[in-house]
Amino acid sequence: MPVDNETSGMTFKDIKKILHKKTVGIAGAGGLGSNCAVALARVGIGKLIIADYDKISLENLNRQYYFNDQVGQNKAYTLADNMYFINTDVEVIAHNIKLGPQEIKTIYKDCDVIVEAFDDAEMKQMIVETVQSEWPEKPLVVGSGIAGWGSSNSLSVQQIDNLYICGDGISETSDHLPPLAPRVGIVANMQANTVLEILLKNNI
Repeated sequence: MPVDNETSGMTFKDIKKILHKKTVGIAGAGGLGSNCAVALARVGIGKLIIADYDKISLENLNRQYYFNDQVGQNKAYTLADNMYFINTDVEVIAHNIKLGPQEIKTIYKDCDVIVEAFDDAEMKQMIVETVQSEWPEKPLVVGSGIAGWGSSNSLSVQQIDNLYICGDGISETSDHLPPLAPRVGIVANMQANTVLEILLKNNI
């Protein structure tokens, strides 16, 4: 979905007017989810629905949008607080919950786009299967292959119907190939950029 920025005819004010009416769901509030939420808040998305059951640890601060004095707090609620300091016009609904198929169907049913931001491969598969089964027409933007550093040119967005895969699709995180802020941030912002392409494509 390439955009010719020279001929799109949209100012930032135009873009914010469109995005203000949109709702994006983010499943997971870690490295991908927190940074994707920040990018969407900055461009004026109207509503974010965030869910995560985990708490912030000191080890999270190397790549997630949290701060030292927030260690120990719930990720979803704290991310909602952090969004307020970026853009007070963004409505954030936060759920402190572990997502399963039923929770996904309930929490994200009214979203225009859903962003998958899990660490666990089984959770990734679960949300893909749930969304494609329940709402085959609803766009789902996932992250796959974010570990390590460098190799920026290996990161891309692949589209399969309404599934958008951001990352290199290969590099799995491990003790010897950890998720680090630069690549995690790139993929998180690729996810946010893909959300914008989806939401703005009929208005350009």
